[in-house]
Amino acid sequence: MPGTTSTAPGAPNAGVSTGAPHPRRWIALAVIAVSQLMVVLDATIVNIALPQAQADLGITDANRQWVITAYTLAFGGLLLLGGRIADYWGRKRTFIVGMTGFALASALGGLATTGEMLFAARALQGAFGALLAPAALALLTVLFTETTERAKAFAVYGAIAGGGSAVGLLLGGVLTEYADWRWCLLVNIPVAAIAIALALPLVPESRAHGNTRYDVPGAIVVTAGLVSLVYGFTKAAEDGWDATATLGFIAAGVLLLAAFVVIELRSSHPLLPLRILLDRNRGGAFLTSTLIGAGLFGAFLFLTFYFQVVLQYKPLEAGLASLPVTAGVLIAAGGASQLMPRLGAKPLMVAGSALAALGMLVLTQIDVDTPFLTHLLPAQVVLGLGLGFTFVPLSSLALVGVPEHDAGAASATLNATQQIGGSLGTALLNTFYTSAVAAYLVGRAPNPVNQVEALVHGYRVAFAWGAALIVLAGLATLVLVKVRKEDVPTGNTVHMG
Repeated sequence: MPGTTSTAPGAPNAGVSTGAPHPRRWIALAVIAVSQLMVVLDATIVNIALPQAQADLGITDANRQWVITAYTLAFGGLLLLGGRIADYWGRKRTFIVGMTGFALASALGGLATTGEMLFAARALQGAFGALLAPAALALLTVLFTETTERAKAFAVYGAIAGGGSAVGLLLGGVLTEYADWRWCLLVNIPVAAIAIALALPLVPESRAHGNTRYDVPGAIVVTAGLVSLVYGFTKAAEDGWDATATLGFIAAGVLLLAAFVVIELRSSHPLLPLRILLDRNRGGAFLTSTLIGAGLFGAFLFLTFYFQVVLQYKPLEAGLASLPVTAGVLIAAGGASQLMPRLGAKPLMVAGSALAALGMLVLTQIDVDTPFLTHLLPAQVVLGLGLGFTFVPLSSLALVGVPEHDAGAASATLNATQQIGGSLGTALLNTFYTSAVAAYLVGRAPNPVNQVEALVHGYRVAFAWGAALIVLAGLATLVLVKVRKEDVPTGNTVHMG
């Protein structure tokens, strides 16, 4: 699974001295990079551990998606608020609090005795991650004020984001296979302890000045709306789409999101200034990001289960088998950076969406004994190439031309759209999967052969819906994005993982 987006925060020099650079900035960069690695790891390391965690804690198929969505919903829903808190409360202080909370939440998850306890721990991880990630990014901008050095610092940070997802897949496999799935969470504790011990003496404090009011109502309402939507999708898997509970939670989610828009329009200090979304190209980029996240996150969940449950791969083998997507992303990201100045953002985004959808469609042809080298490997590489060709121009397009005072909100929104899209997509695809499995077993004998066939059928259905969401992302780009190649900066504003 790709890592989180890393972007420069909004007011680059807010509260920063223009004097000599901090003498220990490069050591501080290493500390900050550790925090980024920890956050990125948790996006993929838990995926590999999920089949074992589900069996150990007795989590149902309909509810297992909460292990992923509890984290991404809290992270995406609170990210904008976390960035503002970091700016005005103090970036170092927020970094330390976020790191400490993340470690404690990881301990709670590692010691979980029920599915609900694990879901709560993952939500707490997401909430503290929403403090940690923007604080770390802001500290980078504070520490590196010279253009060349800042570019190097963000290149390191971006490399961590890109490579971290691959490390998570491998580390998750190693810990799950040779220790226990719980160590995929507990491993964060020593990492956080080292980072905190080094950050206290090495990282300087900084904060922005001015209006320090927070849009807490907006944060609460948007997060509640998203949780209600996801819970509605979960109820659909259990009770059906026409059930009163399903329709009630989905309707409540829509109403809460509408209320969030009203709050933002009337707030003097909105969490998400809606003018950011009203630019046609930027709005198209955000919608594309949401749809790509929706199709992608869920697909990775089912690929992990297919490897381990149907093909009987060991956790480490499943981690290794998932690496081709990351390889494809990294290869395409380099190519996209070279092609973007010549072709512009839109052609690359459309082509990338088409490639990613093609890779997903190839995955719809899996069977109970599909070969890896001739089918699963090329499908994942094509999927990764498509994502790489989409994300790099999308990230630049989302931020180009943003006024300096809105840059932080715009960059955080880009990250949040991927997380929120992933949350909604995972819940939706899991609902389609459970419904497809149940429908397949109707009228068939409940023997092991039919059970496995039903699982594979469910995975095919999930991959097909994932492909459909990615196609919608391509259509959103075609319809909404009206950009010329000369409008796109040649430098990389954003590094994708």
